[in-house]
Amino acid sequence: MNKKARLIKEVNDNIEKTKELVNEDYHRLKYHIMPPTGLLNDPNGFIHVDGTYHLFYQFHPFDTSHGLKFWGHVKSPDLVRWESLPIALTPDQWYETHGCYSGSAVNKGGALTLIYTGNVKDEAGNRETYQCLAISDDGVNFKKYKNNPVIHNQPQGYTRHFRDPKVWKKGGSWYMVIGAQTIRREGRALLFTSPNLKGWSLVGEVAGSNLNNLKDFGYMWECPDIFEMDDRDILIFCPQGLEAQGDFYNNIYQAGYFVGKLNYNNGKLDHGEFTELDRGFEFYAPQTTIDEKGRRLLIAWMGIPEREDHPTTRYGWIHAMTLPRVLELKNNKIYQNPVAELRTLRKNQIEYRGIEIRDEEIELKNIYGDVFELLIEIEVIDAVEFGIKLRCSRDGTEETGVIYNRKTRKLELNRDNSGKGYGGVRRCSLSSDLQLKLNIFSDTSSLEMFINNGEEVFTSRIYPAKTSKAIKFFAKGGGIRIKNLKKWDL
Repeated sequence: MNKKARLIKEVNDNIEKTKELVNEDYHRLKYHIMPPTGLLNDPNGFIHVDGTYHLFYQFHPFDTSHGLKFWGHVKSPDLVRWESLPIALTPDQWYETHGCYSGSAVNKGGALTLIYTGNVKDEAGNRETYQCLAISDDGVNFKKYKNNPVIHNQPQGYTRHFRDPKVWKKGGSWYMVIGAQTIRREGRALLFTSPNLKGWSLVGEVAGSNLNNLKDFGYMWECPDIFEMDDRDILIFCPQGLEAQGDFYNNIYQAGYFVGKLNYNNGKLDHGEFTELDRGFEFYAPQTTIDEKGRRLLIAWMGIPEREDHPTTRYGWIHAMTLPRVLELKNNKIYQNPVAELRTLRKNQIEYRGIEIRDEEIELKNIYGDVFELLIEIEVIDAVEFGIKLRCSRDGTEETGVIYNRKTRKLELNRDNSGKGYGGVRRCSLSSDLQLKLNIFSDTSSLEMFINNGEEVFTSRIYPAKTSKAIKFFAKGGGIRIKNLKKWDL
């Protein structure tokens, strides 16, 4: 048995061995992508080909800590119902002995082609990084390019932290943006070009810490992605090493974007300020694709590096993907909304209109649950503070608060009493304080909130008890009117 066959057998044996334990966990999600066992992290190779969406993901199948990375693989006709496929990449070659790290996918002449980072470490922990290709004719079985790697290590002036290639085609040329670190420990995004995906040349630095008036902006930039929207170029990336600034940069590592214009001749992006993509607790390594409907779609890891103390680990698994979102650019800001296809999950609609709440906390008949979608429009009468409490226990010990304060004009997500797992509070400012529209997706252990038609998004994992299903609405210092409320089971 060769190394690849042996590794795949070990993975499949472990999936079978842990299946019963994994499936005992109440907090297994109902409509999100999860690993069958072990650890999931970065989304990779997100692409729409011949009417099918493919998503690959970083997968450590032997433990809930980070270890030897494979590429898991799922596909879907509609971004809602996902089918598991055989492992796409196995770390069985000399240039990937410590894992097949993140990358992307392109359609090259009808062949689904993966571009990824092969990671190698010696006994002293010294790293080597190689950019590699794997090609499939059937969209399921991948064969690694015989002359891998196509890029050996990093250009001069950078460290071996050189990874996560995202590739696209413009005109007759292929382009790659890749995350890097200078020898001075400054995060960078680099642009490469190739006529054939096999021979690459460096164009230049797209952006980076201490470039273009961007001072001390992280010691490493991971998971970069460049795409066009409305005649603008967007660079999404994950800077590591930012200090918290008030309500901004409160997670250990961030995910956000620049809007600007990319010069394909020298590689430089003339960009504005950095904007965070998500204001919640668990959101990292986002990747986008454009589908055959012309939509720019995004999906991300619903997790954060170095935050692995989640209650699911006792059941042998950890982490999940976010819901897929559609992106729009409005006034140089990205708006995110859940894909319309998710509406096919809706059932048992309950609707209320014109409910006034004044200095009280109420519950509404049949508005409760753990796996649901809630769409609510709130009009402020004169309340100073108002909001919703989700996943509430009957004894009052568990609740997740969504609170708007009109004095500060800030929306708050408070999970200090959400049950097991991490606590904390996240806040953001909103452009209007008289109207609030929330589209909330609750799963057994996740919460995704789209605020004011996607102006802001909060993505988080929460771990309440199975019985914590009450939903409460409140107003303080005056009143609010719930103009419209719809709730569906999912």
